[in-house]
Amino acid sequence: MASGIQLRDVRKTFGATEVIKGINLEIEPGEFVVLVGPSGCGKSTLLNLIAGLETLSGGDILIGDETVGNVPPRDRNIAMVFQSYALYPTKTVRDNITFGMQTRRIPKADQDAAVEEFSHLLQIDHLLDRKPGQLSGGQRQRVAMGRALVRKPEVFLFDEPLSNLDAKLRIEMRTEIKRLHQRLGKTVVYVTHDQIEAMTLASRIAVMDNGHIRQFGPPGEIYEDPVDLFVAGFMGSPPMNMLPGQIRQGSGGLCVAVGSGDTALEFPLPKTGIDATTLSEGRSVVLGLRPETIFAAGTELPGAERFVFERPVDVVEPTGPDTMIVFEIGGKELIARVRPEDARPVGTPFSFEVDMTKAKLFDAETGFAI
Repeated sequence: MASGIQLRDVRKTFGATEVIKGINLEIEPGEFVVLVGPSGCGKSTLLNLIAGLETLSGGDILIGDETVGNVPPRDRNIAMVFQSYALYPTKTVRDNITFGMQTRRIPKADQDAAVEEFSHLLQIDHLLDRKPGQLSGGQRQRVAMGRALVRKPEVFLFDEPLSNLDAKLRIEMRTEIKRLHQRLGKTVVYVTHDQIEAMTLASRIAVMDNGHIRQFGPPGEIYEDPVDLFVAGFMGSPPMNMLPGQIRQGSGGLCVAVGSGDTALEFPLPKTGIDATTLSEGRSVVLGLRPETIFAAGTELPGAERFVFERPVDVVEPTGPDTMIVFEIGGKELIARVRPEDARPVGTPFSFEVDMTKAKLFDAETGFAI
């Protein structure tokens, strides 16, 4: 059975420093929630508060219908998987998996049944008699997950479990974790600083910064409709291009003028998606353009809300399926994601086209989306 989690005005201070600043969050039973943010934003501290490894300085935490703020970790019916695996080096894989069951005096037959079930599920049944030192990083992480799974908890907590793995293995393990969640249907709270990991795993993402949650929602919503400049800049790889500019009345309607004087580019605002009634001429704004919305002119389906401009290529970065073109507008460096066959040599003039229906606009003073 899965239980939901409620955080009510949760706070945590270390000395005079407030690390978690009044967080409210409701996680549905069976949901996969990812806490993501830069180092030092408070995401691991928040996870440790849910686990009971840190004590609350204020507020309440509920798992299911039970308030657990003063309940010891062992009595919270949770299981935690750490970045460091935390395996006993002198014990076999089998004994690492069943260690918690042994201390709780679970009958041997039940231990054996749990090991058989979850070692098969995690594809480590052929490793049960080995010790951690004989395993690869990915195998150790599977053992750590097996140890968590045999407890059959209501909630799983993952603290950056894949950060010690190489890129290929990280992708494989990400798929395994997602498959496990789909099969078991348990509530998962997962901490990572990797926003690609967050996007691929989560049913909902909580983007954290400086002890606050900036935005909480499905991955698509976080990516397509960021609430502020921080979320827009943090989610996405490469990140969203940010262009400071001013609202101006152009020949075809309102636009964002980027750059100065006669060389300024006037990006026409889309007819939908941005509330133009709040925009007055001369207002300072930031125009947000995802790299994939800037492409080689004429290569996409024609549309009424496209804007074409030319700039010299500064840097070319092939990535395989795409090529990143780095260029400048008004002293700001931008990245366009184009098809490899559309790339041009450094220094060559390049005709770019922007899908303005995907443009985002932010207030320059507050940073909030308009």
